[in-house]
Amino acid sequence: MAKYELTLPRMGESVEEATIINWLKNEGDKIEIDDLVVEIATDKVDSEVPSDVKGVLLEKLCGVNDVVKVGQTIALIETDLGDKKTIRIEKPIEKKTEELLSKAKDLIEPQNLNSSSLNLSPLVRSISKKEGISNDELSLIIGSGKDGRITKHDLIKYISEKTNNDTKLVEIEKPHSNFDDKIHEMTRMERLVSDHMTQSKKESAHVQSFIEADISNIWDWKKITQKKLLESDGEKLTFTPIFIMLVAKALKKYPILNGSLKDYSIKFNKDINIGMATALPDGNLIVPVIKNADQLSLIGMVKKVNDLAKRSRNSQLKPDEIKDGTYTVSNVGVFDTLMGTPIINQPQLGVLAFGSIRKEPSVIETNKGDFIGVRRKIILSHSYDHRIINGAVGGMFIKNIKELIENWDIKQDI
Repeated sequence: MAKYELTLPRMGESVEEATIINWLKNEGDKIEIDDLVVEIATDKVDSEVPSDVKGVLLEKLCGVNDVVKVGQTIALIETDLGDKKTIRIEKPIEKKTEELLSKAKDLIEPQNLNSSSLNLSPLVRSISKKEGISNDELSLIIGSGKDGRITKHDLIKYISEKTNNDTKLVEIEKPHSNFDDKIHEMTRMERLVSDHMTQSKKESAHVQSFIEADISNIWDWKKITQKKLLESDGEKLTFTPIFIMLVAKALKKYPILNGSLKDYSIKFNKDINIGMATALPDGNLIVPVIKNADQLSLIGMVKKVNDLAKRSRNSQLKPDEIKDGTYTVSNVGVFDTLMGTPIINQPQLGVLAFGSIRKEPSVIETNKGDFIGVRRKIILSHSYDHRIINGAVGGMFIKNIKELIENWDIKQDI
């Protein structure tokens, strides 16, 4: 017999711990390879931990709502069972006593909803704490998650409705009053992002290059194609998958920008894994990663982008989907932002922001002479690490993307 230690897997560069939400297997249960054993939650995603071995769950080393570190052993699995029957492991007397006391307390206080034992993810807890939502209020929210668990969207909807009601009340009672100053303590996720961005600015020598591209062909093609795609595949067509596909092509031509730098060693990544900066409903940001982006067809890219964006907003990403990125793209144009200077997502070497698309008068060159016409224009903002990427490479990279944008075949099929 052998004991296998099931540990909390790494779930991205900035994630160091997670909360146990729910055990999916009981002690003594048979486990197959890839069976899901336990549900976990971080400030970024909810996920499940699978087993790498076949055996019997010998012992749970953590309870629900326990916070565990990456790499920490959370359960023991007995392997090499052969033909033996499932072994039901009896808990120690101390644990049995705790179980009996807990059950007795539940019988005596079945309506004790003010306790902190509400089954909440770390993200929901942080939002409720930040917004001053008490346990009494939380107990009134009908959860739409598994087993009635309150999701982030349930809480945001409650806060929105509460804010609207409170605002109306203030307008009636104090139409000319001012709100007091409010101190907001950063959530764990906000602190992690803050530290990550500060560390990136300290480590990388950020420099920017900008270029303007005529995106009229893509604009016209998208207008024609999006209706067809919605009818044929039920997929919404945005500019983001188009941008990511073009960036993947440019990275193949300039592979240094798909690499990373550690000390004085440059790593050239063979896989092109593009991170897609995605804004969340609560104002935070997450970067799901499109693995092997250069190998996807355009329709495949559209489906992948839509799927990741939807599950990002619903806190349904898996840990593997937010790690191992080699380059990052941000479409700041969705907020009508003209351009930006994004911060590099370490340990990557570059990040590209696509600005808003706008109508501009332009000089159009033809065989019969030049004339003024209205064209759709976009500004590309490229931030890159000047320790290893010089201005020539940084500039040629976005010039290549500009050429791909302007030479888009308007007759192509998706």
